[in-house]
Amino acid sequence: MTTSCVNFFYQDIRFPFTNRNALKSAIRLLFQREKHKLHNLNIIFCKDEALLQINRDFLQHDYYTDIITFPINRSKSGIEAELYISIDRVRDNAKQGAVSFRTELHRVIFHGCLHLVGYNDKSSQQIKKMREREDHYLRLYLK
Repeated sequence: MTTSCVNFFYQDIRFPFTNRNALKSAIRLLFQREKHKLHNLNIIFCKDEALLQINRDFLQHDYYTDIITFPINRSKSGIEAELYISIDRVRDNAKQGAVSFRTELHRVIFHGCLHLVGYNDKSSQQIKKMREREDHYLRLYLK
């Protein structure tokens, strides 16, 4: 049996990021509970400008965002994907939402993972369901 691989990368940014192994386990649990196999997930932390450029180049969107999710491959061995996360946006979102940076960072990571297992956030109904699932996995992880 192959194990899933979750990797963290830092693109020109550093920030306090502890308990990475516990977060990796929580990500694996999310995929398991959502009945999807995870093969490889790369999570790349970057600054606003880097994610804006990715948004422009790949999605033709000209605005800042906190996360972009790229599914790379779905095979028998599981999902392979990359999550690009703007730490600048996460910090701002945390302040606006009056939550800790850590809580917001984990919410955004779970958000990206939920996209990979089929959740969307285009309609108000989909957004509501996405938030419920994010909150569910945050509660499981942060308890």
